[in-house]
Amino acid sequence: MVKKIPLFLLICFCAVSCSFTTGVFEKTVLLKDHQWAEAVKPDIAFTITDTDALYNIYIVLRHTDGYHYNNIYERATVFEPGESQTKTGDYDLLLATNEKGWIGTAMDDIYDARILIQPKTRFRRPGTYHFVMEQLMREDPLQNVLSVGLRVEKIQ
Repeated sequence: MVKKIPLFLLICFCAVSCSFTTGVFEKTVLLKDHQWAEAVKPDIAFTITDTDALYNIYIVLRHTDGYHYNNIYERATVFEPGESQTKTGDYDLLLATNEKGWIGTAMDDIYDARILIQPKTRFRRPGTYHFVMEQLMREDPLQNVLSVGLRVEKIQ
């Protein structure tokens, strides 16, 4: 039994160390009462250290089957470290099609969509970036949206 403890600790150490070096950052913000009000603008911060690498950037959205639309309009504003000006992009994100229904992974009546918005992105300087999202739909608050977030993947 005593001989198995070092092996167990080695396996645990490897598992923990691997999870910190995956090159993936993902964070979601839960929305109160499953509603995304126009005034709610989640600010997600992440740190970039490798400016030579390329990254894929995704918007992550979780909604219920009761969501009323096939898409969502979002605005994303990026605050770069050391810059006073921001960069803003408007996105029309497809969540469903008439042929296939909801896009993304489903668990019962909840759907998770990861939508690529910026492929092969290179960050100009190291530091902490802030990514602020807002919904631009006519319905306010936007019903049946559980969470919104950001995923940044380092391309290997």
